Amino acid sequence: MSHPHPIPLTDHSMLALSRSALAALRDALLHDAGQGAAGYLQDAGYAGGGTVFASFRSWLRQRGIEEPEELDIADFQRHASEYFREAGWGSLEIGTLNGAVVTEDSENWAESDPAAQLDRPSCHFTTGMFADFFGRLSDVPLSVLEVECRSAGAPRCRFLLGATDVMRYVYEALKRGERYETAAGRVE
Repeated sequence: MSHPHPIPLTDHSMLALSRSALAALRDALLHDAGQGAAGYLQDAGYAGGGTVFASFRSWLRQRGIEEPEELDIADFQRHASEYFREAGWGSLEIGTLNGAVVTEDSENWAESDPAAQLDRPSCHFTTGMFADFFGRLSDVPLSVLEVECRSAGAPRCRFLLGATDVMRYVYEALKRGERYETAAGRVE
């Protein structure tokens, strides 16, 4: 499917980065900083989220949509998924889990590396980027938690997005060994 308006990276203050370069950066940070690398990558993703959102806004305008807030949920999900795919990040399906949190699923997310064989989800840059990007449309601060990752052997990457206190609750439940689905189901 050809698109009449490709994303002009330089006009959007963005650049192309290969998947292998992002994986090498993650691996080097994990080697040198251990689990502290997650925070560095999340901070970097969060710092860039505003630029990605501005690019998305411009991309929407090329399609006759002035503001993302004009879109209903279904149209926003469709356009956001198309944007991230065209930007090279991969497919993205946006849904909900028990009505408590938003799910963002991808079977080919660019930050993931199935060959990495890591012991936990590791798309840390993405969690920061998504927190800023989607947080720009929310009235409350949002947090993102990756609960499944292709880099850790899962068939997809799954990110949960919700209010910071909700995501803290889900994270604490995971640390106690509970399933994220169960924890999200208890959130009201």
